[in-house]
Amino acid sequence: MTSYAPLDDALALISAYGPETTNGNFNHAPMVVEALCALGRPEAVMPWLERYQPRMTPRPPAVEAIRGEDRDAALGRRERFSDWDAHIAWDLHTGFEWWQHGLDAWAARLAPGYSAAATHGAIRVGHAARGLAEQPTEPRQMELAAALTSWAASYAELPMPEAMHREHLAPASAIREVALMPPEQRRPGNITAALGRLDAFPQFAPAIDLIDVDGDPEALLAALSETFARVFIANAVDIRTFIVFAHGVTAVHALGNIVPHVEPATTRLLARYAWQAGCGLLSCFGSGTALAENLAPVAMDREELIDRAIANGDEHVIKFTEACLRRHQIAPSAAYPTAIRHALGLFQRG
Repeated sequence: MTSYAPLDDALALISAYGPETTNGNFNHAPMVVEALCALGRPEAVMPWLERYQPRMTPRPPAVEAIRGEDRDAALGRRERFSDWDAHIAWDLHTGFEWWQHGLDAWAARLAPGYSAAATHGAIRVGHAARGLAEQPTEPRQMELAAALTSWAASYAELPMPEAMHREHLAPASAIREVALMPPEQRRPGNITAALGRLDAFPQFAPAIDLIDVDGDPEALLAALSETFARVFIANAVDIRTFIVFAHGVTAVHALGNIVPHVEPATTRLLARYAWQAGCGLLSCFGSGTALAENLAPVAMDREELIDRAIANGDEHVIKFTEACLRRHQIAPSAAYPTAIRHALGLFQRG
């Protein structure tokens, strides 16, 4: 059972910090504390946050106010985080009953950049939207603004094909058609840098049009989520690839948290670009086997898996476990307990 009692206090503490940690990676604190609440483990929120807090960095100083006419020029400018936060917070601050309208407008605008910062902007928005939907409070509305800000400040698009006119496939079949970047074109670096190199790999661009996003959104979400869980099982072979392919699952989970609060047209946009982002991860880091098939039934002890994720303590492990458990609750599949146990086996700690 969910329990959101500590969320506002946690978000108030986090609000003093910026979108990055001391090593330059994305600040996962607002996402993890919401995930722990969703898992029904409120007692774990503040202890986890106390351990993570030394890694967080202060908010960057404001540069210049963002106005409507210069929004596009400010997209993808991480140093403009505080400017974006002031701009979006003002835009959303029209009363709690209107936050879905603001989310819809901003999500539609930012959808083509779903892959930005390794999908972390969109993932943070998903957690923020779910927390705010559970209870509309000031800290949660400000977190939604900060989450959209993270997305806007890190905004980046993946390459698009010149035309989209192919026959569509189911996600589990379509994922096999995604072109993998040859090993000689891959370079060391983080996920964002790897995705940026897809501009020089034109074979990837058609991936966005491999699936049809016009059908029932819940059925599409279930298919996308299970597909990327199976991609994770087949391609996560160490800690680095665990982190890479976990984002394919958590990015779709974020989509599931956003969809109840946006219009159908926005849902279709988000689904198209969430699919593209997951395909980008596979293209850049895939090992040659697109997804795991013929999975055997696996024991599903929810509380044991949650206990193990919290004991592990890694931000990705906690968010991934929550995402898989929630998607399994909605549309059960052996892929989810298998994926969680695979993750815990790869990312052992303590």
